[in-house]
Amino acid sequence: MIVLGRIVAPFGVQGWVKIHPFGDDPLAWRTMPHWWLCADDHAPEEQWKRFTLKACRIHGKGLVASFAEIADRNAAEGLDGAYIAAPREALPQPAENEYYWGDLVGLAVENEAGEALGTVSGLLSTGAHDVLQVQDGADKDAIERLIPFVAAYVLDVDLAARRIRVSWEKDW
Repeated sequence: MIVLGRIVAPFGVQGWVKIHPFGDDPLAWRTMPHWWLCADDHAPEEQWKRFTLKACRIHGKGLVASFAEIADRNAAEGLDGAYIAAPREALPQPAENEYYWGDLVGLAVENEAGEALGTVSGLLSTGAHDVLQVQDGADKDAIERLIPFVAAYVLDVDLAARRIRVSWEKDW
């Protein structure tokens, strides 16, 4: 499951919910007829519950949405804090040079000299741009590198080869 966002509060009295999206183009989610919800963002796929999307629109810096299965505010309150996700095959195809965060996690990162810098363990959204969290090692001596996910530093992303090439030195 690719986690897309989180429900942060009910909205109104007709069962709508406010959503904090984790991506740049949340309105693209409107093309998906179903969204999957779960309280645990790391839950196995079978624990996610499928909901039928009725409507979705931008509201401030987030979204509001309604589901066929949620009729009123009381039912919407039961969804508060739930994560929103979808199986990878249900998501809209990203445009060229756009990636789902879930597709980047686990990729090997190397610099222009071919030195291994570690593996992408996650991403951070800083407001200005996203940042790759690159973990080098697995024990207490592991090093975490934070590399801005911008063209100046990220030279190419090869999903097929499971590799990201960056302009970044090992000792930075």
